[in-house]
Order: sequence, then C-alpha cells, then structure tokens
Amino acid sequence: MRPSVVKAKLRAGKPVVGVSLHIPDPGLYELTSLYGFDFIWTDLEHHGTHLESVSQMIRATRVGNRTDVMVRPGKGEFMRMGRMLELGAHGVMYPRCDDAAEAREVVRWSKFGPLGCRGFDGSGADNPYCNTPFADYIREANEETWVVIQIEDPKALEHVDEIAAVEGVDVVMLGPADFSILAGVPGQLTHPKVLDGISRVKAAADRHGKAWGTPGLNPSRMRELLDQGARWLALGADLIWVKQGLERTARELTELGLEGHSLTPSMGGSYLAGGK
Repeated sequence: MRPSVVKAKLRAGKPVVGVSLHIPDPGLYELTSLYGFDFIWTDLEHHGTHLESVSQMIRATRVGNRTDVMVRPGKGEFMRMGRMLELGAHGVMYPRCDDAAEAREVVRWSKFGPLGCRGFDGSGADNPYCNTPFADYIREANEETWVVIQIEDPKALEHVDEIAAVEGVDVVMLGPADFSILAGVPGQLTHPKVLDGISRVKAAADRHGKAWGTPGLNPSRMRELLDQGARWLALGADLIWVKQGLERTARELTELGLEGHSLTPSMGGSYLAGGK
C-alpha cells in the first residue's frame, strides 16, 4: 500500500494541513496535489458525488504527488467506508460520533483483523490491484490508514475522553459549524461555547496521546491553533476560491462601467471563506 504522508507526520509529532475540494473533477485533484498539501478532504456526507467519481479523483491525486485523500462518509455508512478505502483513500473522517462505542465501530470497519473486521477483497487501488502479498497488504493497510473522529454535538463532549482513548483513533476533531448550531449559537465560531468545546477536545486528545484539530478558518486562527498544539488542520475550499474570484471579477467589471446580473455581495457567506 502506498505510504501515508499524514500518518508519517503524525507519528513524528508534526502537524498536517489539508484543503477541502467540493468540485468533483479529477484534474482539480491532480492540480491540488502538486502544491504539497498533506491531504485533500472529499465529502460524501453532504455532497452527491458517486463512488465511481471518487475513484477517478483519488487516482488523479496519486498521479500528482504524495497527497492523501481523506473521505467523509455519512454517519453509520460503515460498508461504504470500506469501499472508499479500497478505492485508495488513506483517511476516513467520521461525522457526528456520539460516544466511544461508535468510535470503536468506526475503527473496526476501517481496519483488518486483528485490529478490526474490515472485509477483504485485495483487488482495489489500495493493494494495488492484487500486487501486494496477502499478509503484507493487511499489515500495511492497518498501518497506513488513519481515522478522524468528529465531535459535532455538545452532548458528545461528555464522552470525548473515552472517544480519544479508543485504540485506532488517530485524530479527534471538533466540527465548528454543526457544533455551533447544536449549541444554540449558529455561525458564531469563536463563541465561548465553541472555544470551550475545542479546549475539551484538546485536553482529551492530549491525555491519550492523540492528535486533535479543527478547520483553521484563516491564517491568523491557524497560527493560534498551532501554538495551542493542534496537529490536524484544514484551510480553504475550492468552491470558496472560485466564488471569491467571480466576485472580484464582477466588481472589476462594475468599476469599468459594465453591468451584469449577479447575486448581491451580501447573499453568499460561509465559514469556509475564513477572511484574511
């Protein structure tokens, strides 16, 4: 199995940084992988991307550079998670984890025995294509696959210490957007409730020797998180970068006296945009 750049850095105590790609285009994945990001975040919890498309995007990433692909299935999609790993994904981000029992299930379905009960096929891109001896493939897959557990519900914070203690969990991550909504402060990503949630995730991860993190939002916030010891960070998204480019061009055309039909500037907004 292809070695994971993320797993190597986490073992060495170094931070890892990824970007989120929403547009399901293999060329974009290949281009992004050329710039040295540790991982690309591919979301199948919220997006309608099919596994066949995911296969092509992961393949394009392998062509580009040593960048891992991290996939996020929906809650409870354990069988689908296994297929994503067979397509060549190195990382799995599991959303809305409620407790340690659920975290253990995620690990069981992402690891082969004796660490878990992942089903064996061996003909996928992660082997690759029956070219790795049986025992070596099992060992390498268990060593190089990594698991991120998301805390997105304030109720899950009551179990975060037990979640962080689960063997096979590599990263505990607070999802600020959903957390803020369920905490009653939607979109207030620096609200004391959200910051307290991050602090509790950090404390639990530190106690059990696990990495922790959250989306960086902007460079200054990234610096704060790194100074606090975060080792898993994500910054930016393709959809936002395209949106900002279109907005900039529309403004420039308006300044030239050219008129067009567009959304008003106040209509679009996302925590992914981050600011400066």
